[in-house]
Amino acid sequence: MAGGIGSRFWPMSRNTLPKQFLDIMGTGKTLIRQTYERFLKICPPENIYIVTNEQYQGHVFSQIPELNKNQVLAEPQRRNTAPCIAYAAFKIFQVNPDANMVVAPSDHVINDEKNFQEAIRIGLEFTRKTQGLLTIGIQPSRPDTGYGYIQFKEKVEDENFGINEVKTFTEKPNLEMAKFFLKSGEFLWNSGIFLWNTKAILEAFEKNLPDMYTLFQEGKNIYNTPEESAFIRKTYEKCTNISIDYGIMEKAKNVYVLSAEFGWSDLGTWKSLYEQLPHDQHKNAVVGPHVMLDNTSNCVINIPGNKLAVIQGLEDFIIVDTDQVLLICPKEDEQQIRNLVNDVKLKKGDKFI
Repeated sequence: MAGGIGSRFWPMSRNTLPKQFLDIMGTGKTLIRQTYERFLKICPPENIYIVTNEQYQGHVFSQIPELNKNQVLAEPQRRNTAPCIAYAAFKIFQVNPDANMVVAPSDHVINDEKNFQEAIRIGLEFTRKTQGLLTIGIQPSRPDTGYGYIQFKEKVEDENFGINEVKTFTEKPNLEMAKFFLKSGEFLWNSGIFLWNTKAILEAFEKNLPDMYTLFQEGKNIYNTPEESAFIRKTYEKCTNISIDYGIMEKAKNVYVLSAEFGWSDLGTWKSLYEQLPHDQHKNAVVGPHVMLDNTSNCVINIPGNKLAVIQGLEDFIIVDTDQVLLICPKEDEQQIRNLVNDVKLKKGDKFI
């Protein structure tokens, strides 16, 4: 899934070039390129499909030129993750009705590739044998208020598999609740990575989002033909804007979670990026070759390669410079960045968004 805007990473992430198409970690590879290469170790390249907004097709093909046109699913409008997944499931089902699917965001960080591959292998074995809808949960290491949580109950497989039935989903909790979740030992972070077979997910759409199912079902003979694009454009005009979590996972009775640890981060905020980057002796996380710091600590700093930045006397700040925008914001106020973006749009228009 590569259609999001990533507004919490503004001003690096912009409407025209969101974070999945950026080398936000300073590794030399964009997040979507890293995700593509990660899945090359799991399935054949022809089995990788990317769903993105139609305005980002050029970015997808420029960063992953190995793809053919049929592997990039262009959404004409943003309608959240449920329509995105329905589109992909119907398209894949038309090619192979026995297919297993992994649904993954294109902008996450996975530090332990070996453990990730093993988790996916276990998950695919589970979905091959069952009609379960499986999500991957991450063992929480702290009471983080930026993640959703999954509460699990009784085991349904061998204990070595670490697969449990899901009891509840909880969106981003307050700190007190997050501390309770961590202490109870019954909760995992929701990674947003899903596994199922195509029959199971299409049955779940038919039962829980029947109107959406009917819309996409009407194109069962159109997917993977030249008429697909026109059909999808018409379908998205009628589609509900809803996430797969709200539309399916919180309603269905056959939902399970696989507990895993593979150095995961959803890179949802500047703080989460700060935690992933290496730190200097004063606990600054710096991306950019020409940054000079004095009496500055605990900051996350991203400065373009061609610019010198001299920063003195700051503590616990986000400092991000782009070709058009400079952001200086206390780290503790990072949740306000979306509000800042709205203010900029209201006062300055879309030019800087």
